[in-house]
Amino acid sequence: MKKLIVFFFCIVLLVVPVIEVLPVAVNAATDDLSSAERARLQKELDQYEKELEGLNTQLKALNQQSASYQRDLELLTAQIKQAQTNIKAKGIVIQNLSKEIEKKNGVIQQLDSRISKGQKTMAELLQQRYELDDQSLVEVVMGDKTLAEFFNQAETDNSINEALQVLFNDIRDTKTKTAAEREALKEKQDQELNAKKAIEASERQIALKQGEKKDLLAVSKNQEAGYKAIIADKQAKAATIRAALFKLRDAAAISFEDALKYANEASQATGVRAAFILGILKQESNLGVNVGQCYLTDDETGAGEGKNTGTAFAKVMHPTRDVPVFLDLAKRLGIDPHTTAVSCPQSIGYGGAMGPSQFIPSTWVGIESRIAAATGASTPNPWNPEHAVMATAVFLKDLGAATQTYAAEQQAAGRYYAGGNWATLGLGYAGSVLGHAATFQENIDFLDSVK
Repeated sequence: MKKLIVFFFCIVLLVVPVIEVLPVAVNAATDDLSSAERARLQKELDQYEKELEGLNTQLKALNQQSASYQRDLELLTAQIKQAQTNIKAKGIVIQNLSKEIEKKNGVIQQLDSRISKGQKTMAELLQQRYELDDQSLVEVVMGDKTLAEFFNQAETDNSINEALQVLFNDIRDTKTKTAAEREALKEKQDQELNAKKAIEASERQIALKQGEKKDLLAVSKNQEAGYKAIIADKQAKAATIRAALFKLRDAAAISFEDALKYANEASQATGVRAAFILGILKQESNLGVNVGQCYLTDDETGAGEGKNTGTAFAKVMHPTRDVPVFLDLAKRLGIDPHTTAVSCPQSIGYGGAMGPSQFIPSTWVGIESRIAAATGASTPNPWNPEHAVMATAVFLKDLGAATQTYAAEQQAAGRYYAGGNWATLGLGYAGSVLGHAATFQENIDFLDSVK
């Protein structure tokens, strides 16, 4: 009996103070950057940010000048310098974030260990509690225990209950702290990812601009014809990019110039990057190659058939969630719901997604008023390219893409495709989208550079 009481007090002493001293212990163990080192890194970072501010001002002024050999040479030199300085600044950010991530991992490991030990101790106390409860009052009275021993046992039983409550509260609080630390860790990891991707983008920009500068330096300042030839080549390339067809899923292709116009308008309305919007639509178009089109044939069950094959499908559209909304939308648009193509069902789930942006009817109607406000359309049409581009941007904004960081766009793209399962089912889709977006961004930057 005395051993059990001593055990209880030992548990209380071990449990209570740990949370208070944990952060200090972890900081001391993992934070090996001295104050002087931190101050030095911060000073360097401030210097690079000041340089970038000056370079941005210089680039803005150069872009306002008329195109000329000297202007173009200075512009390329400044752009290369800007990218190189950005790499240096992001390197310092990554160095600091790496230490913070290390620190957060240490905290989480100790918190996880604490929870595990607490759960083990709780199991032991519950076993002790069960053993005491297993003895009925009749057994105690009819046994050879004295009344004093019986009350001592009851007191011990209360002590175990109190110990269990202490442990329960501690484990619950520790889990709350662990969740907060994991969220903070995710934020730091996203910041590190953003910095690394910014460096990769700057490295690509340096390679491109150095190539342009090399071509420009090959032309003497006095060779006006040579410089004009370079300008003519750039203008011809720009014209080719603008005229190239931008394929859309379940709709006629449009020119890249029009697609970019719609994406820029959507970007201004939502804050989502134009190249990222185009990346989503490009990926949806690619997916459409392998996903057939279907017609809704049964309004009661949502069944339908392949547009080109006549193959019967049982789940072309969700019968209660989407069919009524789809029929109403078709009526307002003045189209036949039974001869308007939607996506066919996949191996699991329903089909019914509409147009280039591939929204199911219930999702489309949820953002319809915002699309109308942004485009001025009385009834937005999912198959209208301009409306579809705006819809994509509106939805991506809701998914967090307006911050325009790599991590935010990665998650938004994954959620666009797989919803809450984005981390397991949507990363491949997101990777393809971001790859397309990088190519589109290079084309957009090139078009902006051609006066």
